[in-house]
Amino acid sequence: MALQPWRSARLIRIEPEAPQTWRFWFDVPELDRFDFSPGQFVTLDLPIHEKPNKRWRSYSIASWPDGTNAFELIIVLNEEGPGTRYLFEEAVIGSVIPYRGPQGVFVLPEKLDHDLFLICTGTGIAPFRSMVHHIFRQGVPHKHIHLVFGTRNKENLLYHAELKRLAEQHPDFSYHPVLSREEWDGARGYVHAEYVKLLENRQPADFYLCGWKDMIHEARQTLATLGYDKKSIHQEIYG
Repeated sequence: MALQPWRSARLIRIEPEAPQTWRFWFDVPELDRFDFSPGQFVTLDLPIHEKPNKRWRSYSIASWPDGTNAFELIIVLNEEGPGTRYLFEEAVIGSVIPYRGPQGVFVLPEKLDHDLFLICTGTGIAPFRSMVHHIFRQGVPHKHIHLVFGTRNKENLLYHAELKRLAEQHPDFSYHPVLSREEWDGARGYVHAEYVKLLENRQPADFYLCGWKDMIHEARQTLATLGYDKKSIHQEIYG
């Protein structure tokens, strides 16, 4: 895959999604369309260091290809990270930030001929939001889709109302939020118990994992124990 050139993205909108997680929208004035495959990411070159490789931060695209020159990122604040501190504390509407992308091979297969399990934690939900909207908006043929999303408490369930509506509109899409630190009327604990329960019949499936490396490592081990081939497992590690 050819490396994309550096271009300029303009910050056009900011909205809080959770206490320390914000949504950032950018457009690319030099392009009529920003085309990408759901699951890909962009790399921002932030003004935080003299050395280029100390300035680069990569984020999965949370929006879906819609024919415009805009894209959305969802970013959690890291108090010790100069990149997110810049975005949360200094960037304003109209700020211009160099970026490169889209990049990455964490994308859907050509044919969705098995059940699809999208398993994530935190802002790892970004590429999966892009994927499910793309599938439904483009009428991509598919089997059942399960989105299993783990986080600590309800206020950090990103895009929660939107994903609930999507599940209500599409009977072949199931949304499974799981909380590890708060009592509520939904699933409790970690994501692993939730998808294991959904796989009790050992149906053919493809798995996409996105989040912190410990979650991904445990998921790969769990799926192997259930008898799934590693070729059916795809991953994108955050952090």
